[in-house]
Amino acid sequence: MSDDDRGPGENLPRAEQRWTASAFVLVAMAIPFLLPARYAAGTAWLLPAIEGVVLLTLIAVDPGRIDRPGRWVRALSVGLVVAIAAGAAWGAGRLVWDLLHGDPQTEAANQLLVAGALVWLQTVIAFAFLYWELDGGGPVNRHLNPAEHPDLAFPQQLEPRLAAPGWRPVFFDYLYLALTNATAFSPTDVMPLARRAKLAMASQALLSIVILSLVVANAVNLLD
Repeated sequence: MSDDDRGPGENLPRAEQRWTASAFVLVAMAIPFLLPARYAAGTAWLLPAIEGVVLLTLIAVDPGRIDRPGRWVRALSVGLVVAIAAGAAWGAGRLVWDLLHGDPQTEAANQLLVAGALVWLQTVIAFAFLYWELDGGGPVNRHLNPAEHPDLAFPQQLEPRLAAPGWRPVFFDYLYLALTNATAFSPTDVMPLARRAKLAMASQALLSIVILSLVVANAVNLLD
């Protein structure tokens, strides 16, 4: 069969598998149950329950590989990211408030370090999902209609010789981006090109600086 005889999607690389992103949705769902109740928006089970229902719906309508287009499927994916981000924003805001204004439960160094690590991890996962859905219109759009100008430039895109033909970022690549941005407080190997990507990465870097500096400073004072 010649290239001209192939269908419009036959030359596309295989779409991203859902299991990696789904596993980290489960991690995000578990974190509120490991934190004190005041770090959860509403109740500890509210946002995890919403995330679980949306995740199961997405698995049912688009199982295996993430390749089903459609506005309502996209809306479900964005809604899942919003729920994860809302939980992370509430937890981070509550932690910063407690550290600035004092709270009995932040006066024990070990409890403070555990809570700070969990909240920080929650924000890393939330931004990973944000980058994943932000870049090029999300995983489905990146698979079916790759953007000529991506929001985020990975090394494999800047230098195609570093990767196999048809390489595209998957969720783990965005998780790595979120982790390095939260620890280096700046771009490392992935460059933000679009303004919205720059805004997202700048917001994460600032939030990470605030959380880590306040947690470490208060923990050191408690250990003295």
